[in-house]
Amino acid sequence: MSETEMFDIYTEDMRKLGTASRQKVHAQGLWHQTFHCWIIQRDAEGEPSLLFQRRHPNKDVFPLLLDTSCAGHLQAGEDVKDGIRELEEELGLAVPVEELTYIGRVAQEHLLSPDWIDREINHVFIYENERPLLDYRIQTEELTGLYWVGLQEFRELRCGKRDLLTSAGVYVDEISGGLREQQATWRLTDFTPNSDEYYQLLFNWIEQEATEGGTKE
Repeated sequence: MSETEMFDIYTEDMRKLGTASRQKVHAQGLWHQTFHCWIIQRDAEGEPSLLFQRRHPNKDVFPLLLDTSCAGHLQAGEDVKDGIRELEEELGLAVPVEELTYIGRVAQEHLLSPDWIDREINHVFIYENERPLLDYRIQTEELTGLYWVGLQEFRELRCGKRDLLTSAGVYVDEISGGLREQQATWRLTDFTPNSDEYYQLLFNWIEQEATEGGTKE
């Protein structure tokens, strides 16, 4: 990560204004684009789970919280689908873009401090993948583990119907550097914040796909 990175900047409704450095974008709260990809799997009954990554403790925002399966900023001049590189960089998944499904975009803002205003236009993709977590090759500078969270349990956690949920996952063993399996328990405060609009986009697509089937772009 470099503060000299350049991002295209926009209005909230995606009218391009120009480019700016990463530092200026966050200091002034300028709208910029990000790539988000949610990896999902379904059990034998068709019940979906979402894959969350656990952020590295050295991340400048939301350290150690559970986050989107894979996400990253789009650099100046990049197309939305160029963000697919994040899957290989963070998770070791070399995936053709045709295997992803684009489900839409959501504008979100996080006022993290007076000097850090994050205004992102999140372009959200879905990738259905049954690969065992032990087979992932994760970027240990960025994340420390991966965890499957049942969609229904997560929705109940978000709306206050439960206080805790338990998930199966893997974490990076500090001694060996390899992945070890783990059952972990989480509260809502263990997850990065996303808006209701963001999650509604995600949940609606998954539910519609389960009943009607979806199409890839």
